[in-house]
Amino acid sequence: MLLDNIALFLIIVEKGSLSAAGREAGLSPTTVSERLAALEAHYGVALLNRTTRAISLTEEGRTLVIGAKQVLVEVEDLDSRIRFGAKRLSGPVRVSAPSDLGRNLVSDAISKFLAQYPDVSVELLLADGYVDIVGQGIDIAIRFGEITDSTLRLRRLPATRRVVCAAPGYVEAHGAPKTPVDLKAHNCLLMRFGGNLDNVWRLGIGEIKQILTVRGNRVSNDGALVRKWALEGHGIIMKSELDVGPDLKAGRLIELLAAYAAPPSPMQLLFPPGRNQPRRVRALADHLTARLEAAKA
Repeated sequence: MLLDNIALFLIIVEKGSLSAAGREAGLSPTTVSERLAALEAHYGVALLNRTTRAISLTEEGRTLVIGAKQVLVEVEDLDSRIRFGAKRLSGPVRVSAPSDLGRNLVSDAISKFLAQYPDVSVELLLADGYVDIVGQGIDIAIRFGEITDSTLRLRRLPATRRVVCAAPGYVEAHGAPKTPVDLKAHNCLLMRFGGNLDNVWRLGIGEIKQILTVRGNRVSNDGALVRKWALEGHGIIMKSELDVGPDLKAGRLIELLAAYAAPPSPMQLLFPPGRNQPRRVRALADHLTARLEAAKA
């Protein structure tokens, strides 16, 4: 019963409320509240701060989240090995990826993985902004840029370029910028990452490095939508080569300001804290790493 209550506690944290956790687990709010109270009584501490509008983890609750995930992973992996044998992979994996990359390259990679391991299920969550990997129960997250959370484990992948590009129709109608400063006279299609607007573009290397603020009439927090706008000829974008590479090869987009290309930016797989991972998570991480590295080749 203790492990069941711990698992329910993780659902409460992931869903953000007792009622939502009850709906997910098929339990009444009263039952969820009673089992949470039993768990807190077992440890002799409060695990959640509760108000009428929200819940938040206490320090003891955060410690339990990190430790409980590890314990439940090991129990689940042991159960899988006993039930299905050491070489068979089964069970769920939650993956977080940027929207454009996730809809295309990552989704295709997951399809190939599931064809090989049909007893595994994958939940792919697409988001271009900040994601609380621990709080949302993410097993693998793919992220661009430097990572500031030192508690997360990471696997570094090949760095990727961000490419300034536009559709041929836009270039024909408005001309191509010759230098980064020329972008100020163009309509730039912008991404929003959480509360941050990506309107400061860093271009060039060494002495020709330039940092400038750009503007445009369209902003979205969905990278796939921003790329769609560019393909429709609405303006200039700055996107990862993994997202726009096929469009550039097919001529649907044209690279601009190639002489001022920015240095490659980091890319990595992120994992929640903990020593061990289920074999299915390790196998999918290896598969995604190989696919992302191949896309860079």
